[in-house]
Amino acid sequence: MKKEIGRFDKADFPLLNLYDIDVKIDTGAYTSSIHCKNLKEENGLLKCNFLDLDHPDYHEKKFVFDKYDKKIVRSSNGIAEVRYRIKSKIVLFNNTYDIFLTLSDREEMRFPVLLGRHFLKNKFIVDPGKSYLSHKQKQYN
Repeated sequence: MKKEIGRFDKADFPLLNLYDIDVKIDTGAYTSSIHCKNLKEENGLLKCNFLDLDHPDYHEKKFVFDKYDKKIVRSSNGIAEVRYRIKSKIVLFNNTYDIFLTLSDREEMRFPVLLGRHFLKNKFIVDPGKSYLSHKQKQYN
């Protein structure tokens, strides 16, 4: 059965050691993305910095990925670009899911993570009049 999710929420990304990260549910986007900058590929490693002004502990946090690929992503204005993509885990409603995240430098965006249709499909029904439904059910250890 599909879970109801609102327009905004908070999620955990345990493999990235990121917790209570604001996410925007974006049914207009196919892919999910996480906002990074200073993307650099060298010696088979992908390096970048996570952006989140609301979380001083995480803002500018450095990541190094040894497993990644590239994906063509078409933006809302129709322009296609190649983005790096990683596979990770996300926790919503106290359940852990696999998720592919494209990495993009979108420093001016309000939400550091967008969850797109590919991830939402067959898991969630979006009610745009609600928000933070998962975060309200979060169980803290």
